[in-house]
Amino acid sequence: MKTAKDAFQRLVDELTAGELPVKSLPPVEAWTPPLSGRMDLVIRRDGSWVHEGSVFQRQPLVKLFASILKREGDDYFLVTPVEKWQITVEDAPLLVTSCQIDSYQGNQSIVMTTFTDDIVLVSEKNPIRVVINRQSNEPSPYLLVRRNLEAKISRSVYYQLSELATEVSVEGEQRYSVTSMGCEFLIG
Repeated sequence: MKTAKDAFQRLVDELTAGELPVKSLPPVEAWTPPLSGRMDLVIRRDGSWVHEGSVFQRQPLVKLFASILKREGDDYFLVTPVEKWQITVEDAPLLVTSCQIDSYQGNQSIVMTTFTDDIVLVSEKNPIRVVINRQSNEPSPYLLVRRNLEAKISRSVYYQLSELATEVSVEGEQRYSVTSMGCEFLIG
């Protein structure tokens, strides 16, 4: 009988065989194995990955697991061609940790990097969205990274974006936006 603990170790062994880094992302959207069960793995709000109460200490292991992460509706899974394990994600599975402002084809471009080294050009394909907490009025900014997986934008990067923001009027209300690749994104 497969257990979540055995599956976790098997995934680690498969992913780290030869200790080679992931060069391209596996085609997880094409993999549709049946649900194997639930694994005691939590991606915390702060971006840390925790298995059975222990925080992952090896960043390469986090990167490898992030490469087989799949979202279906509001649920998240680690998936291989033959196994699919549901995990818990407290907010977003990825975290934007840095941002670079540049110019590309005559347009301002915003390039964001996640803690798993995803490099994403903010664009129509990879938009920023902000959810405002109705009670605290605090913004929670997100970036669509890949395959319907979002990254929470860290506070320091959000402040960096705020410095670029221009005031705009939306439905008679003053808001703030940033522009990347000719697209405007509301950030507050």
